[in-house]
Amino acid sequence: MVMPLNVLEKSINKRVQLLLKDNRILEGKLVGYDDYMNMVLEDTEETKEDNVRRVGTVVLRGNNVVTIVPSERRGQKIDNRALAS
Repeated sequence: MVMPLNVLEKSINKRVQLLLKDNRILEGKLVGYDDYMNMVLEDTEETKEDNVRRVGTVVLRGNNVVTIVPSERRGQKIDNRALAS
């Protein structure tokens, strides 16, 4: 089983995609995290309903995260439309 904190540890200073509970997708460089999976992302873009905006540096509370996609799997984009139901 893959442990979420191990995924975060391997993804430090790399780009990650995060699917949030409200179906937004954040993509940015992971620069920090803690044991509660609170994260700091830099150079972040937010995608919501096909609208993309740059939000820069983000401090994100870990309990808002549904899915983490590390940079080595970036070819597999998160499809939040499948989760909207």
